[in-house]
Amino acid sequence: MTITADPGTGKRTAGGNLPGTAPRRRRSGRLRRIGLPYLFLLPALVLELLVHLVPMIIGIVVSFRELTQFYLRDWTASPWAGLDNYAVSVDFDAPAGEALLASFATTCLFTAASVGLCWLLGTAAAVFMQETFRGRGFLRTLFLVPYALPVYAAVITWAFMFQRDNGIINHVLHDQLGLTDSPPFWLLGDNAFVTLLVVSVWKGWPFAFLIMMAGLQNIPRDIYEAAALDGAGTWQQIRRITLPSLRPVNQVLVLVLFLWTFNDFNTPFVLFGKAAPASADLVSIHIYQSSFQTWNFGTGSAMSVLLLLFLLVVTGLYLLFTSRGKKATDGH
Repeated sequence: MTITADPGTGKRTAGGNLPGTAPRRRRSGRLRRIGLPYLFLLPALVLELLVHLVPMIIGIVVSFRELTQFYLRDWTASPWAGLDNYAVSVDFDAPAGEALLASFATTCLFTAASVGLCWLLGTAAAVFMQETFRGRGFLRTLFLVPYALPVYAAVITWAFMFQRDNGIINHVLHDQLGLTDSPPFWLLGDNAFVTLLVVSVWKGWPFAFLIMMAGLQNIPRDIYEAAALDGAGTWQQIRRITLPSLRPVNQVLVLVLFLWTFNDFNTPFVLFGKAAPASADLVSIHIYQSSFQTWNFGTGSAMSVLLLLFLLVVTGLYLLFTSRGKKATDGH
């Protein structure tokens, strides 16, 4: 062991280390351990910044400009419009505002129906799959197929199936079963809403099923056995045990389904193309048409910002009410 002296204080230390060197090394090692996870997250954060945050900021800026096809080469040269684009979007007496309001109402109805059916089917299937029976593994895999398929491939297949003259839907309903007087148009008119709802529920309910299955795994089976011994039937067990235990899972599931469905663009665009029927004119496809068909990107961006604000407000209120309900239940 070597003895060295600190030139400043004259104190001798063992091992040749100056006073404070070991704590300094421990601090640097601690900082390295803390900073390493953030270093690994840095590429994802940069991609998130480039893919989502930067376009969102540009869209907000564009919403305050009169950006048309004449300024596509240099959008920064477009005139400043202030709040005019927002005024046009919320003027419900004008054609643009009236069309946006009708599209918003259609989207709300579609979202409520789709989320409700997805939740109902997913919950029912998850509860059914808790029982042990032959072929349960095969059914679980089969139920998850719509969720695993690529969205565009699945929706294109449904579009072929809903064709009027050679689609399998009309072949079964009209030719085989004779339930209709003539083959209906499923991709036009009022039937387009039903078509859009069917496709949305078909590709959305497996996600609810998957989440509910995961939530049900955390409920002890002893509770059900004790309830059965006390004389509780299947419906009473679902009402008194399953649904209250799944409340935290349901809060997240409903919110995610709502955001996905309200913002859904791929399904109506692939089903109906650039011009969706009035009965299936969702806000997402309506904003696309307002931007890329009329070449009025300023108004389309203003509509997008309004949609973003609406979703933020709804999400905030939903989280507020659900957190209050959880506190009230815990307190009770």
